Order: sequence, then structure tokens, then C-alpha cells
Amino acid sequence: MKSFLISDNRDTFLGLKLAGIRGVIVHDKDEILLELEKVLKDKEIGIIIITELILEKINDRIMELKTKLEYPLIVVIPDRHGFRHEGDFITRYIRESVGLKI
Repeated sequence: MKSFLISDNRDTFLGLKLAGIRGVIVHDKDEILLELEKVLKDKEIGIIIITELILEKINDRIMELKTKLEYPLIVVIPDRHGFRHEGDFITRYIRESVGLKI
């Protein structure tokens, strides 16, 4: 199983490339969606890693994929500036995803 990075940030891209993870740097929403569809077609990729800013641009599509697909796993990571979300991000994410109130 391979991982693939879709990033808007050169530093994140280079850091993960040094760790052996292939990826692309994209900024435009259409470019992001095009790359995402390419990656989804590659059956060797088991983990898609995206940065927070990428998530913000295509949040609806990512949430749709997370609810419909078991595979590949989609993971959101911070860029070199750290997480942009407020402190209750995990709790809010669970509440929105599953409908559980914690």
C-alpha cells in the first residue's frame, strides 16, 4: 500500500518526499479535484494525505468520499504553520461526521 500527498505547500511536499511519499503541489480548486480523481483511480494508493488548506477548498468532496469509500484512507495534516482549527476541532469533527455529542 502506498501513500500520496496532495499539498498546497512546498515545504510539506518536500518533507514527505524525503520520507518516500510521492505527491503533487496544487493551488486551484479544479487542479485539486483533477489530481484527487487521478489518485482515486490508482488502486495501489491506500492513503491520501491532504493539507488543511486543500481540505478547505474541497471540503464537500472529501466528506462525500469519507462517507462513501472504505478505501483509500484520507488523512488531513497541518502544514508547517501547524493546525489552523480551534481547540475543539476533534470534538466538532466527530459530532459532524458521526452525529455523536461528546
